[in-house]
Amino acid sequence: MTASTMLPLGSTVQLQYSQTICQVECLIGAGGQGEVYRVRTREPDGERVHALKWYFPMWATQDQWENLQSLVQLDPPSSQFLWPADLAFTENRSFGYLMPLRGENFHGIVDLMLQTISPSFRALATSAFQLADSFLQLHSAGLCYRDINWGNVFLNPDSGEVLICDNDNVGIDGQAVIGVLGTEKFMAPEVVRREVLPSTTTDLYSLSVLLFYLFMVHHPLEGRHEMDGTLTDRAADHRLYGTDPVFIWDPDDDSNRPVPGVHDNALIYWGIYPRFLRELFVRAFTQGLRDPQNGRVRETEWRNAAARLRDAIYYCSSCRAENFWDESLGSAPPCWRCHAPTVAPPRFVGKRGVVMLNRDAELFPHHLSGSRGDFSAPVAAVVQHPSMANVWGLRNLSQRTWKATTGGNSTMEIPPGRSCTIAAGTRIDFGDGVNGGAAGTIQL
Repeated sequence: MTASTMLPLGSTVQLQYSQTICQVECLIGAGGQGEVYRVRTREPDGERVHALKWYFPMWATQDQWENLQSLVQLDPPSSQFLWPADLAFTENRSFGYLMPLRGENFHGIVDLMLQTISPSFRALATSAFQLADSFLQLHSAGLCYRDINWGNVFLNPDSGEVLICDNDNVGIDGQAVIGVLGTEKFMAPEVVRREVLPSTTTDLYSLSVLLFYLFMVHHPLEGRHEMDGTLTDRAADHRLYGTDPVFIWDPDDDSNRPVPGVHDNALIYWGIYPRFLRELFVRAFTQGLRDPQNGRVRETEWRNAAARLRDAIYYCSSCRAENFWDESLGSAPPCWRCHAPTVAPPRFVGKRGVVMLNRDAELFPHHLSGSRGDFSAPVAAVVQHPSMANVWGLRNLSQRTWKATTGGNSTMEIPPGRSCTIAAGTRIDFGDGVNGGAAGTIQL
């Protein structure tokens, strides 16, 4: 036992709802509200490991206990939430809660800032999609998170999968706050100014800040104005995030632009992403600052943008870096990394936008008029011709026969398991059923 450990290793605590005990194995980490331990429970079907958050005395309040009781009765809004599963307590009235244990392949977004992990752009877009979708599910249930920040989100840098922890501060939207108001860097300016309490509306601002960090590895308000104060100047932080916030890329106010040599991440990454993503950030931190109720970017907009961003990726033939197809440019710009000319692959243009047909590309129901956001199983995949290396096709992975019409108006059927050659002007009708008679055209 160390001086900072509240629960001795090997000790046990009682679980309220399962009427069993769990044993403390090791300390995982500590935060502002308490400590998190790896624990083991003995259940009828065998032993299981979990995480246990145990509160410091000042946070172990009756209000917190009652809020946890309510949360344990609810189902997690999505599988991304490490949701409170049971309450734990000792005889001296100390308490905490049990939650799923995150895997070792998940890392904090702080690791992204420290460059100890280097996720691909595809993984980052997947993370953004899952974050936006998860908070959409939370808000649709009438709940607000209250403290969205980089310390509460973990991502798998290989797949982009995310996990959201510290859900004990979640509460019913519009009700009194239990616990913290938030983390100042992520708080909506009106919360920093103490004009309102956290809500789903302020969550939208915090989500936008989190996504900006994810893509730009920088804070959206930290530019030249940051240099006017010091890191320990609370009044300067209050102005920066609360009373006088200015987006670093505000098109109408260049007073807070990033400073070369200080804010290099912001300068490098901003120009890499396509215009549609940058426009959402501009709106989030201009209109969203001035008009919280109407100006903020919604979760569905972020989710759609993340899916579109993932579809826009193609690879530099010189250095293999991921680049983005920007429809507003009309042609492929030089590679952002090696500056060599790039050649965009053929692209599929359908109801849900453009998908770059890279060697590893797949089409899902999401792309073909199925359920928006449905990436459960691919409907089509890009494949190489078995004997002609320069010929590529789109293989039918569905259970329906397609109809492909070439530029010369010749029509052929593509049964399941067969492929249609990727050629300019080819239009594919993907059939009825879950895809709603969807169709799309291949462009070069």
